[in-house]
Amino acid sequence: MRGVCKSLAAAALAVVLLPAVVHAQATLAGVVKDASGAVLPGVTVEAASPALIEKVRSVATDGAGQYRIENLRPGAYVVTFTLPGFSTVKREGIELSGSATVTINADLRLGQLEETVTVTGEAPLVDTKSTTTQRVMNQEMLQSTPTGRLYSDLGALVPGIKLSSGGVGQTQNVGGALGDTQSNMMIHGSKAVDMRVMQNGLPTATLRPAAA
Repeated sequence: MRGVCKSLAAAALAVVLLPAVVHAQATLAGVVKDASGAVLPGVTVEAASPALIEKVRSVATDGAGQYRIENLRPGAYVVTFTLPGFSTVKREGIELSGSATVTINADLRLGQLEETVTVTGEAPLVDTKSTTTQRVMNQEMLQSTPTGRLYSDLGALVPGIKLSSGGVGQTQNVGGALGDTQSNMMIHGSKAVDMRVMQNGLPTATLRPAAA
């Protein structure tokens, strides 16, 4: 049983140390219009990034000129809008992180087939579709943060989180000085036993051998 507990703890720690790409899936959305402000259906919208396994993911705008590309891994993206008879518009320097919905709109104008308008600049990382505030802890941030590397140590960085070990409160594990002390997290009046550890949607901290 002790070996099983150690394995679960190691798996949980590995989950924390994995890049944010495993945990967060962002969304690109927006509307495409022509120079007069009329919406354009049937526009091909491509999101390209080295972070994607397939490298490029594409959709087409609907009858209202809207598009939505979901499940995008964190990373740098280039979004391209193309429609026969219109100039191609390319948006570069779009950084995605977390699970936010980033709005990228485009205006296409009549032009030659070979004409491409490239817009370079940081996209506004403001999620207008959700009130949830998120922050992704990448590997660089994890290495520079003076705390332990267990998920409970990192979770304690969230305002309002308290740690508990065996029902006894404890201080933050600054720089890992307390060692690999497994703790439960509590917030907003919750109890230590309310915490659940999940990996890909499956609980891992409460696994028990099947009854005979």
